Amino acid sequence: MPPSVLRTLSTVAAIGGVLFLAACGKDEKKTAAADTKPAAGASAPAGLTTDAQKVSYGIGYNMGSGVADQKAFTVDAAALKAGIEDGLNKAKTKLTDEELDQAFQAVQAKAQAAAAIEGQKAIAEGAAFLEKNKTRPGVKTTASGLQYEVLKSGPGGPKPTTASTVEVAYHGTLIDGTVFDSSVERGTPITMPVADFVPGWIEALQLMSVGDKYKLYVPSNLGYGARARGKIPANAVLIFEMELKAIK
Repeated sequence: MPPSVLRTLSTVAAIGGVLFLAACGKDEKKTAAADTKPAAGASAPAGLTTDAQKVSYGIGYNMGSGVADQKAFTVDAAALKAGIEDGLNKAKTKLTDEELDQAFQAVQAKAQAAAAIEGQKAIAEGAAFLEKNKTRPGVKTTASGLQYEVLKSGPGGPKPTTASTVEVAYHGTLIDGTVFDSSVERGTPITMPVADFVPGWIEALQLMSVGDKYKLYVPSNLGYGARARGKIPANAVLIFEMELKAIK
C-alpha cells in the first residue's frame, strides 16, 4: 500500500478508533486467543491446530471485531476479505493511491463530525445528571467535583496514599446503566498502584479504609475525558461501586 495511504490510515485510526486494523492492545480490547471464550459446545474450526494458524485466526478475529465496533461506516465484508487476500498475496491494489486517500479522508471527516456531536451531547447529559445527583441524600461532592456516597463502612484504619498499591473490587456503569467493566462480574478484584488509576479513583481511594464500599460518580474530567475507551464514550460520566479489599 502506498506510503500516503498508510499515513492516512494511521490518522483515521487514531481519531476516535475509527478503523481498527491491527491486533489490539491489552488495555483496549481482549485478545481472541487469551480472553474470548468459544460459544458453549463449540469446537475449534478445522485448520486451527498449529500455533501459526491460531495466531493468524486471532489477528483476523481482532481485526474483524475491531472494525465491527466502529460507527463511521458500514464494513463491507467482501471488500474487506478481498483487500486482505490481495495484501497477503502481494497482488496489485485494485484502487489507486488517490482513491484510497479520498475514501479515508471522507470517513475521517464523517467520524470527526459525529464524534463532535456525540461529545457535546455527552457533556450536556453528564452535567445534568451530576447536578441532579448531588442533591440526593447521602451524596457528597468534593472540591474537584467528584461525587460519592458511602455504601458500607469497614472497621477503619489506614488509608491508601498515592504511593500505595491496592486491591479493589468494582462494578462500572455509564449513567444509562450500561456496564463497561466489572471485576465483580469477573470474580477477581484488581490490584494496581493507586497512582495508575483515573483521577476520580485516586481521590476516592485516599478517603477509604479497607472494608469501605463507596459509590462514585466520576465527572468526565476525572475519568477518561474526551478520549473514548472501549465501551466508554468520550466525555462520559462514570459510575462505580467499589470496595477497598486491601492495601499492599
